[in-house]
Amino acid sequence: MNGRHRVWMHIGSSLVMALVLQACGSASPAVQAPAAQAPASTAQIIVAPQTAGVTPEPTSPPPTEAPTAEPNPEATPTGQVTPALQKIVDGLRRPTYLTHAGDGSGRLYITEQPGRVRVLQDGQLLATPFLDLTDRVGSRANEQGLLSIAFSPDFPQSRRFFVNYTANNGDTTVSGFVANADGLTADAASEWEVLRIEQPYANHNGGQITFGPDGMLYVGMGDGGSAGDPQNFAQNMRSLLGKMLRIDVSASSADQPYRVPADNPSLGAEARPEIWASGLRNPWRFSFDRLTGDLFIADVGQNKVEEVNFQPARRGGQNYGWKFREGFEPFAGDPGQIALTDPIHQYTHREGGCSVTGGYVYRGAALPALVGAYIYGDYCSGLIWALRRNGAGEWQNETLFSTAANISSFGEDEAGELYVLDHGGAIYKLVGAPLP
Repeated sequence: MNGRHRVWMHIGSSLVMALVLQACGSASPAVQAPAAQAPASTAQIIVAPQTAGVTPEPTSPPPTEAPTAEPNPEATPTGQVTPALQKIVDGLRRPTYLTHAGDGSGRLYITEQPGRVRVLQDGQLLATPFLDLTDRVGSRANEQGLLSIAFSPDFPQSRRFFVNYTANNGDTTVSGFVANADGLTADAASEWEVLRIEQPYANHNGGQITFGPDGMLYVGMGDGGSAGDPQNFAQNMRSLLGKMLRIDVSASSADQPYRVPADNPSLGAEARPEIWASGLRNPWRFSFDRLTGDLFIADVGQNKVEEVNFQPARRGGQNYGWKFREGFEPFAGDPGQIALTDPIHQYTHREGGCSVTGGYVYRGAALPALVGAYIYGDYCSGLIWALRRNGAGEWQNETLFSTAANISSFGEDEAGELYVLDHGGAIYKLVGAPLP
């Protein structure tokens, strides 16, 4: 490999298959994580060659074929710099999520699928985990494990935070904890259970929790797994599966784990009041635009189509269509008079991979020309795109990178800069590099 390629880890076909199965609706034994390594001593950057205009949408192999392990970076220049990926840390065990605590410390907190939360401080991965839940996290299947962490809006005062993991019996568990005063460690014994949802299968667990601009906790729930939502959970308003949930944990305790916000949408007499939106297959990653409050939900498809959904700020109640349809394509059943909300974008597996990984609307300073664009990717192909409205209000998609990473998640720091998580163990920062 030449120097430009050397920054990428080689990712074997077994890791590629992990989320191929997520898209296709099957479960399999857990992927073996790479051995721990020391963080890279010097930062390394992938800078793509200059190209003109919008990069055409790529064509990638069918989902049954693993993408090439060698990268072919192609980025669209923006302004006076071009987007680039800078490796900041390596040696993690199947990283699934990255976020900050909103406390001004500059620390980044990274969840590892087997059950640990790691701290990245001043560019160094600390040896002592922030939180170790490996004794209670079930991660035997590819889509199980410790899947995300969310810090309370009042974390600097309360030290409270919440995590989403699959328990040893496979149930989705959302729990609260209290961090120690230094913000570097937390006591696993401080756990109180907020929400537990029975999972009928080992896949489609969703897994993200995030505090919205309104201070409420949003929980992304998959349809329960298997293939084709055999029990129709996504359209069953008596079930929390296949939904976006919205709950109030501002006064959460073991005695009163959460309250239902009074302004949640009314979806019928028999509907669970926690439901904020429905008709989702596996909303693995979603995010709020920190400027506008708009919600972007990337929903993993079945076997043909991946989709990105959009929700204007504070407007819940949407039904995004699964399993009546996959993206814009009919899938099963007739919605009749049910009003369905269209995705703002879709791509087929032949066009771009097999499992969409949602990202963030970029609000950082390193790449001014990307401000306002929704940055997201695909786990299997490693492609990274920018999605934004043009002057006519139409959504347009642009390819930023073709990488060799298995993109398990994106992350955002307190300043609005973005990160790309490679399930194989590395984390990259999206930076601006000078044009050649």
